[in-house]
Amino acid sequence: MSSTFLGMPATPPRSPYGTGNLRGDRKFPKAAHDELRNEQLRRNLGRATRTIRAKRLAVTAELPDWEALRDAGSAIKTETMNRLPELLEQLERNVTERGGTVHWARDGVEANEIVTRLVKATGSSDVIKVKSMATQEIGLNEHLESAGITPYETDLAELIVQLAHDKPSHILVPAIHRNRDEIRQIFLKEIPGVDPRLDNVPAHLAAAARAYLREKFMTTKVAVSGANFGIAETGTLAVVESEGNGRMCLTMPDTLITVMGIEKVLPRYQDLDVFLQLLPRSSTGERMNPYTSMWTGVTPGDGPQDFHLVLLDNGRTAALADRIGREALNCIRCSACLNVCPVYERAGGHAYGSTYPGPIGAVLTPQLAGMHAAKNDPNSSLPYASSLCGACFDACPVKIDIPSLLVELRHQNTEQSGTTAEKLAMKAAATVMRHPKFFTAAQKGARIGRVIGGRDGTISHLPPPFEGWSASRDTAVPPKQTFRSWLASDEGTATMRAAADEHAKNRKTTEEEK
Repeated sequence: MSSTFLGMPATPPRSPYGTGNLRGDRKFPKAAHDELRNEQLRRNLGRATRTIRAKRLAVTAELPDWEALRDAGSAIKTETMNRLPELLEQLERNVTERGGTVHWARDGVEANEIVTRLVKATGSSDVIKVKSMATQEIGLNEHLESAGITPYETDLAELIVQLAHDKPSHILVPAIHRNRDEIRQIFLKEIPGVDPRLDNVPAHLAAAARAYLREKFMTTKVAVSGANFGIAETGTLAVVESEGNGRMCLTMPDTLITVMGIEKVLPRYQDLDVFLQLLPRSSTGERMNPYTSMWTGVTPGDGPQDFHLVLLDNGRTAALADRIGREALNCIRCSACLNVCPVYERAGGHAYGSTYPGPIGAVLTPQLAGMHAAKNDPNSSLPYASSLCGACFDACPVKIDIPSLLVELRHQNTEQSGTTAEKLAMKAAATVMRHPKFFTAAQKGARIGRVIGGRDGTISHLPPPFEGWSASRDTAVPPKQTFRSWLASDEGTATMRAAADEHAKNRKTTEEEK
């Protein structure tokens, strides 16, 4: 009897190594160490995150059903992940029926090639862009520039980052690490024809950017956007923003190309009712977004007449395949977890090396791009970029249990790391603790630690491989004698006998009182 071997199922691919912006060039501890020296950065971050936190707490406290909204958002996103293939096909069908064209991109490389080809087909050498995490993730701007196409960011913060030849440091406020004086200098240097008398008043800076961008809005025929939500039921796409630049990009050009991560789909139009309450309150601390733009395919004579939707995987299917880690795909990119994270507030977004910084970035980035794609992969350090205080879980509008996901990723990293000094040390410790004689000998040997202890009774520097522990905390020196040796001594015997006598006396007194 013959048998047919069909092969083992392949693991879903992650974002290709060396592409896009999902991996830094240094591990988090080293990058954070350097960022901590930037006092201006820390002041900017501290001021901004405190302001956003206060606003968020005020507007969420107004809603008596806030926790019910969070539960509803979590349930909808969980349903979405469970039905993702079906919902994406439904979205494609409805977008196509309404005059749009849908493209599927397995990774950032394919997405960049698709967008570049579509732009070139229009004959345009310029594009205007709505703020988009997905296009930042895949490095679309860099790819367009390499093909001779100039992208213009129209979100004020993204424009600041682009003009400064910098990288975003926050999901919601990409230029949060810049203050008004720095922005003034950037505009004076990079914006053609800007008034040399420009000061650092925010309204004047915004006016200078508006004047620069207005000409781009009026003359550029192609726009590229992301999407906050895609509705499978109707084929509707939605973008929420605060400045109106998105509305201009989405309505004025002839061609609109939207790059959307596949996890952004929602089952029903009615689901927007939940997320349009959760998102603004969690992100900007506002009751509603100033601009909510929605479009469904192509409407003759109104808005772009050529609409393309690029559905981006880029490691999302790999995250979906992780029974525990898939919860990170529920993220709606509100940045609430960044604004409450003590690690992010001090280290800043650049230390994470990824488009997605902060607690959610420490979870999402390793799942999209992997932690062991190369030797000493910087992403392997991201799950440890957290104190596990739980503030991110409390702030998340869709109740993603980020601390638990970080612990799971730490476990996965340990399992994939092979033999390390830490593993060998833990294995040796387990062997010692299983054998009383070894354990007793180890206790006696530990007394040597008293020699390297300071006068304050602590050890500040441990030898390898334990130096990572003492780098951030002191260790108490071992006691002069172990509990076992003390218990076997005359002092210990006498103390225990006295305690037993005292207990018997108290018990007798209690019985007499009864």
